[in-house]
Amino acid sequence: MFFQSMTILEPPSKSLIFFPHTKTLLLISNPIAKNTYLKNLPFIDSSWTLFLDRDGVINTETGDYIYKRDEFEFISGSLIALRHLGEKFGRIVVITNQRGVGKGWMTLDDLHNIHEYMLDEIKATGGRIDAIFYSTSMDDDHPDRKPNPGMAKRANDMFPEIDFSKSIVVGDKLGDMQLGRNIGAITVLIPSLHSENLDDHSDVDFMFRSLFDFTDALLGK
Repeated sequence: MFFQSMTILEPPSKSLIFFPHTKTLLLISNPIAKNTYLKNLPFIDSSWTLFLDRDGVINTETGDYIYKRDEFEFISGSLIALRHLGEKFGRIVVITNQRGVGKGWMTLDDLHNIHEYMLDEIKATGGRIDAIFYSTSMDDDHPDRKPNPGMAKRANDMFPEIDFSKSIVVGDKLGDMQLGRNIGAITVLIPSLHSENLDDHSDVDFMFRSLFDFTDALLGK
């Protein structure tokens, strides 16, 4: 298992070509029809990459930062989901904005401890995360702060086999959905405590109540 956590201070030097979102069948507006189509997608295999937000997708969104590992609580079903998703996707990467570090409200050691705990629990239940990228920047225009694509580009540097046109971005906020659009990926919204009302937003391809429900629809498990 690979683990990468970093905050990037300079724009990446490598320029990537982003593929347009060409899967027009995935953009139908009826949520039930979209989710039915997603369940039957035949081309999700080990050549695909899954990008996951952390808070509100893997762990409970509290309305505040997660400062310590004992405040980190897995959302019900997320560990089971990660185990099954690991059997399907070639790469699973967590990309998360962590401005609390930049504000000085928590330390990098705190963040690392949280991520080590998360990875240990995921591994213990048969799942995997191949890499974690985070941005602590206070600057919304920083290339690594979502929705900017810097962290996804860093993941592609680490795993050159990643094809953004064969990727899914799962998150709970508009910034996650915009990141997906910026790299030409399919987007999946998991509404959480602080999610905007994005039901009909053009950047949202699919919406599920939880990572478990997404996994159940995608894999039929």
